[in-house]
Amino acid sequence: MPGATSNLWILFVKKPPIEEAMKINQDTLLQGHLATLVPYSPEHVPRYHEWMKSEELQRLTASEPLTLEQEFEMQRSWRDDNDKCTFIVLDGKKWSDTACADEDCMVGDVNLFLTNPEDPTLGEIEVMIAAVFILLNVRSSFLSRFYLPTLLESSYRGKGFGKEATLLMLRYGVTSLGISKFEAKIGQENVASIALFQKLRFQEVSVSSVFQEVTFRLIMTAQEQQWLLGQTDYVLEKSYSETQRLTSVN
Repeated sequence: MPGATSNLWILFVKKPPIEEAMKINQDTLLQGHLATLVPYSPEHVPRYHEWMKSEELQRLTASEPLTLEQEFEMQRSWRDDNDKCTFIVLDGKKWSDTACADEDCMVGDVNLFLTNPEDPTLGEIEVMIAAVFILLNVRSSFLSRFYLPTLLESSYRGKGFGKEATLLMLRYGVTSLGISKFEAKIGQENVASIALFQKLRFQEVSVSSVFQEVTFRLIMTAQEQQWLLGQTDYVLEKSYSETQRLTSVN
C-alpha cells in the first residue's frame, strides 16, 4: 500500500562476515536496567556446571548432565564456533554496586544459534534464568550438637531478568549480527517461557507432539524493529575487558 510504511524506518546493519559474526561478542558487555550481559568465559563454568546439575533445569532446557570438563569443552565451543553466540546474564545492580566477581552475580544465560547454513539471517534464541541457592548452616532442634547444611532458594525468576536479557539479545542479534528472523523452541510444559515469548511478540508457528515443544517465530519487519529498538533504547554497549579493568582499579 502506498505510504503504508511512511512512519516506519528500517535499521540497516553492516553485517560481519559469517566466520566473524558469532565471535564478535568476545569483548562485548550489554548493560540494561536489571541485567548485564557478558561473554561466557572459563571463570563462569564452575557456577554454570552447578546450576545444570538441577534436574528441573535439565528438563526445562532439554539438556543432558555433563561433567565439569565437558562443560569447559562446551564453553570453548561457544567461544570458537561460528554458529553460536552466548552471554552470561548477571545481576547488573549487584555487579556494579558491589564490584563482585562475575560468578557471584550470575543469574542465567542467553544464546543465539545459526541453525540454517543457507539462511544466516535466521537465529534460534533461548534464555535460562537459574534459581540461585544459598548454603546456610542451620542448627537442628533434634540433633542439637550438629549443624545441617540447608539450601535456601533465592530465585531471580519472575523478576524481569529473563525478559530484559531476551530483549538485549534480540537487539544485539539485529544490530550486530544481521539477524532478521528469530525462532524459539520451548517445551510444552514450560508455561513461563511460552508466556514470555508471547509477550515479546513471537507468534506460534508449529507444535511437535514427538518432541513436546512449541516453535515461535518473530520476523523483524520495519515495524518490529522500531518496537524492539524503542524497548531497548536505554541499553549501553561497552568493552567487557575495559569495564573489568576500571572496576579493578576503583
